[in-house]
Amino acid sequence: MTNSPAPHANRVAVVTGASSGIGEAAARRLAASGAKVALVARRADRLETLAKEIERDGGTALVLAADVADAAAMRAAAAEVEANLGRADLLFNNAGVMLAAPIDELATGDWQRMIDVNMTGLMNTIGAFVPHLVASAAEKGVADLVNTSSIGAQAVFPSFAVYVASKAYVTHLSKNLRADLGPKGVRVAAIEPGLVETELQGHVTDAGALEWLDGVRETLTWLKPEDIAETVAFLTSLPARVNLQQVTVMPTAQV
Repeated sequence: MTNSPAPHANRVAVVTGASSGIGEAAARRLAASGAKVALVARRADRLETLAKEIERDGGTALVLAADVADAAAMRAAAAEVEANLGRADLLFNNAGVMLAAPIDELATGDWQRMIDVNMTGLMNTIGAFVPHLVASAAEKGVADLVNTSSIGAQAVFPSFAVYVASKAYVTHLSKNLRADLGPKGVRVAAIEPGLVETELQGHVTDAGALEWLDGVRETLTWLKPEDIAETVAFLTSLPARVNLQQVTVMPTAQV
């Protein structure tokens, strides 16, 4: 597979959080590698622009404006993917939000939003597309479920407690999903990026967290979304017998 000029040819990839950052970069990369790509996010205008650019470059893209926190919308998206592109055999479960504040500020609305997107949204997407993945693996011999976690799943960051807890959920869930899906030919991977230049930092409003982010931006070179996209393309183009279950991708100077 990896020696093919288009290692993702004949594959149908679904990318959530595709309107910016890592999701957008992954959608472009998978389309360039031959996959038909379904673009899922709330911002339809951004998705339409991305789809036109992918198609201009010879790829195939389907726009699905939906919120992963809406289970019914995700089930509808899965039906639309099957009707227009065929069954999905690659799901990049990437949508997420990062809202930071000291826990004693009791920013309960932000807590709930992170739970709704990073955890419930993840499960809504899995629930909608796992039937596709299992059926595709039976037909093609392999399918892929890739979940975006974070280095925060392994570390302690002041003011980010709920965010990193949500990402620890993603990592541990991914490990356990392999017990259910691996025997059915579905590879499951968690990607844990370190600092990546995306819109995610723009979600943060807490002064202390922003000061910390600005400080580390000055002291080291952050990853680009394309670095994570390349990782997704690599691990989903390996031979079917190979499953990189947990991949931590760090800026060289981040410790």
